[in-house]
Amino acid sequence: MGKSAGSVSMIGGADGPTSIFIVGKGGRVKLTTRIQNYFRQGKRNRIKKRITDNSHTLEEVVELLKWEYGAEEVSQQSHNYREQKKYLKASLVMRHRPDLLGEWMDLQPPTTEDVEAIKVFCEQMQERNNKAAEIAEDIFPIDFHIYEMKWAENDRMWIGVETVWQVLDGSCSGDQKTIKKRKKLLKEIYLYYGVTAEDIKYETERYKSLLAILCS
Repeated sequence: MGKSAGSVSMIGGADGPTSIFIVGKGGRVKLTTRIQNYFRQGKRNRIKKRITDNSHTLEEVVELLKWEYGAEEVSQQSHNYREQKKYLKASLVMRHRPDLLGEWMDLQPPTTEDVEAIKVFCEQMQERNNKAAEIAEDIFPIDFHIYEMKWAENDRMWIGVETVWQVLDGSCSGDQKTIKKRKKLLKEIYLYYGVTAEDIKYETERYKSLLAILCS
């Protein structure tokens, strides 16, 4: 990267940097960004008011996927399954048992926009994911499954279900029009899984996941 008037900041999430935003001189967020954030927050608040107690179990979600949409489970020997499981396990370990990763939990994103520094940080995050994946199942159990729905060669959706830590995730492929349609279906699946009154009251991870999907 060359020199610029602002600087690049990375926000770290459970899996590492999840977003990059540009701030102006003096570390102040640009006016356009502040305006966008204002409208996003307004949308978020409106959606929060519409979320009600209406939940189903992950087992019921899987039954819905199979019988309503013809979903089939992806082989646990496939490359896609192994990669998704590795990243999910890393995220769950960092969230629930960070002590198992020791000093690997102390990774700090670079404070500059130096390309080499960012590259090194990304490599460190990858190594941390590998360390998490190597943790024995009897120490940190995980029961992960992926279900695929296919309507055409370039129109697919994958739903990940993890039953030990109660995680639901999804992704889709296709052109812009197709992805827009499948994102709507993904929201319907998340709404079917839903949340309990306790999830709403304490804003649990399940509640936050539903809110994030509905706001996307």
